[in-house]
Amino acid sequence: MSGIDRVVTAMLGQRGHMFGWVPVCIAAGIGIYFSLRFEPVTPLYVGAGSFGGTGLLLAKRFGEVLSPIFIGICLVGIGFTIAAWRTHSLEAPVLGWRYYGAIEGRIIGMDRSASDAVRITLDQVRLERVSPSRTPQKVRISLHKKAAQGIRPLPGMRVMTTGHLSPPSGPVEPGGFDFQRHAWFGQLGAVGYTRVPLIGLAVAAEDWKLWVFQIRMTISARVREVITGDVGGFAAAVTTGDRSGMSQEALSDLRASNTAHLLAISGLHMGLLSGFVFASLRLFLIFLPYLGPRIAARKIAAGGALLIAAAYLALSGGNVATERAFIMVAVALIAIMLNRRAISLRAVAIAATIVLVLRPEALLGPGFQMSFAATTGLVAVFGWMRDGAVQVGPKWAQPFVVLVISSGVAGLTTAPIGAAHFNTVAHYGLVANLLSVPLMGLVIIPSAVLAAILAPFGLEEVGLWAMGFGLRWILLVAGYVADFEGAKGYVAGPSPLVLPMLSIGALWLILWQGRLRNFGPIMMAASFIIWASDDRPLVLIAENGSLLGVMTDQGRALSKEKGAGFVARNWLENDGDPSLQSVAASLWGTGMKRMKVAQVGAYEFVHLIGKKAVFEFDRCQSDQIVIASVETQRDFGNCTVHDPKTLRNSGSIGLYLQGDEAVFITARDISGDRIWSAWPSKQPSKKADQKTRPILK
Repeated sequence: MSGIDRVVTAMLGQRGHMFGWVPVCIAAGIGIYFSLRFEPVTPLYVGAGSFGGTGLLLAKRFGEVLSPIFIGICLVGIGFTIAAWRTHSLEAPVLGWRYYGAIEGRIIGMDRSASDAVRITLDQVRLERVSPSRTPQKVRISLHKKAAQGIRPLPGMRVMTTGHLSPPSGPVEPGGFDFQRHAWFGQLGAVGYTRVPLIGLAVAAEDWKLWVFQIRMTISARVREVITGDVGGFAAAVTTGDRSGMSQEALSDLRASNTAHLLAISGLHMGLLSGFVFASLRLFLIFLPYLGPRIAARKIAAGGALLIAAAYLALSGGNVATERAFIMVAVALIAIMLNRRAISLRAVAIAATIVLVLRPEALLGPGFQMSFAATTGLVAVFGWMRDGAVQVGPKWAQPFVVLVISSGVAGLTTAPIGAAHFNTVAHYGLVANLLSVPLMGLVIIPSAVLAAILAPFGLEEVGLWAMGFGLRWILLVAGYVADFEGAKGYVAGPSPLVLPMLSIGALWLILWQGRLRNFGPIMMAASFIIWASDDRPLVLIAENGSLLGVMTDQGRALSKEKGAGFVARNWLENDGDPSLQSVAASLWGTGMKRMKVAQVGAYEFVHLIGKKAVFEFDRCQSDQIVIASVETQRDFGNCTVHDPKTLRNSGSIGLYLQGDEAVFITARDISGDRIWSAWPSKQPSKKADQKTRPILK
């Protein structure tokens, strides 16, 4: 058989199995758009969209063999265009400088920062001496110290304070998580903090979103009133998506035991709730006298479960993860109403396509990746068992076997993605999930439904008490497992190539029909080899010059034991190092407190910390690289100097080894000049703003 005949045979063998590739091709186009280092020009957008749209209409002209390939290319173009349209449709002002002054706005979000400080998100923002055209649409402020002792923030409250704001920061290291891009899609134009107590006025809800937010916070407060402590915070998170009542210690235990997914309102919660409501309604309708045998109880129950799932979506705040879970559940329930198989790879593909079309930026987040990885893996494994009539263990043990297989498959499929994003691996996650997940379906979700039913009669405490029992058990398991020796492992972050390569390999294994599917495991193995061989940068420079990190035989040595904690924590996590900042700083050895020196190859790095160190520093040599934590006002001589002013245009800097040659790479080199990149050279001058805006009185 010739090569062409083999290709024809292979393509014909895919008939009836091609729909699963639709979201894969759309995701490829989205990925290409976000991976570019420049902002494409308008003709490229129009060309990609036109090619995709017209190409789909003409696809049948290419024959049965070539048309799937052509359609796939067209879908890539459509994905590219969707991502571009979504990106530009959310354009909003981004603060171009560090701001200190009066801040006024309406509270539309509340949560807690990594440092456990209360954090509020404001819209309808007003800043002193900043024109409306340059005022961010939303800002996020952490309430530090005395600020948290002022009035209690409430949804919809219009507040004013005096605080610090700055543009969303870039990656903490070249190729790292791009917070600028993340903030762009949330229309978050500035972040900061205040130490001044809030003053404000409580106002009525002005739109339905704010009204729902107020209801959520009211329910959350009532739940935490009935169930106190971390258990109450857990209950509020499960019912309304409000995590502000959870302590950092409890969150840490959940992450270490790989049960943190139980905290987020995701596919598990939405699926369990919909399944419980569907089963309950169906049983109720079946046993109705006279009507039971004469109505389509299955379809009516699916419709009722869909309505309850939609209400849960609104109640939980409608974040991206919950929207994604609702879409997946809605596809399954609608399939039941249309007499189609509810759980299949086609249903997963439909849900993924809808999510990517509505929120293409979700592709880059761990939530989307882990959710669909687990779902696709579970559907594929149980589908293979069903089609092959495979049964593991005796019939009476099937519920337990299904639970073990589900937890194992979900853990295996999501572990690489979690390790890539969070640099951690929970070694005893399977044990913790086996002891925790059943309670979500057997106790917690039914109790939450019971509490909702009894709430109009003032008897919600009955359901909440039972719910608290289940959640208390999960926290006990999480704390117990987290205390195991070696419960949490650490891995270095991979290069940007690894996850796409791993995902394509896994999808090829699942979706392709025939012997060529063996290329999938080969590609997956190659991605792990690349991951293992990736080198970390020898030197890292923070984007504001506040921290310097140099790799040593014992790990990365940091130039400061305090300050720049977020940057330090991310550098060490990306190294796969669990050490504290103070421990990493001790690796630097003895020396001056305000001037740290390190020899790396042919370069001598000098970190000047504070104005006094900069003032006292003498002229430098040509082989020195000086990093100053404050702006320098004088010439140091024939050497390279990086201070906050120059670093604002380059972002963080890394020194990498390429062969025997040392290469400096900046965050701007990797992320490029995109519409969401708030580089100062792209921002108008602060002096252009001279208008004074009214502040709350």
